[in-house]
Amino acid sequence: MKKNVFGRRLKRDIKERKALFKSLISSLVLKERIKTTEAKAKAIKGDVDKLITKVKKNENFARRFLTKSLSPVALEKLIRKVVPRFKNRKSGYTRIIRLGKRVSDHAPMVIMEWVEKEVLGEAEKEVPKKSREAGSGSARQKKEKTPKPAKRVSKKITKK
Repeated sequence: MKKNVFGRRLKRDIKERKALFKSLISSLVLKERIKTTEAKAKAIKGDVDKLITKVKKNENFARRFLTKSLSPVALEKLIRKVVPRFKNRKSGYTRIIRLGKRVSDHAPMVIMEWVEKEVLGEAEKEVPKKSREAGSGSARQKKEKTPKPAKRVSKKITKK
């Protein structure tokens, strides 16, 4: 029996489901790609699309409304970096890529990610760390190899 529950139950009560969805959506916004089960990905896909649409329509209203759906850090990243990518797109902000079944319990696993990738020209450019100068090497490479202990040689007693 369904018992008046909207959406997927995922063997959790309502508070656990809300916490799970909040953490999954926050991780998707922060990491831009998550690996999860197919049921969980399908459960949050609609919510993620609605969040982006609300931010695109009215940013001030979205801030107040989304504080209960996202962590504060994820909310800032969503407004500043993720939503500007989707200016020309009306819907379909995420994609689900099937990976196969998990070994332990054969649950179908997927990768959920944004359709539009971050373009370094539009967003803040991240400066890559400069590679070390040639010849400097790391501490591990400089460390001298310690000699291996000599093998024990057992004397065989032979009868003559």
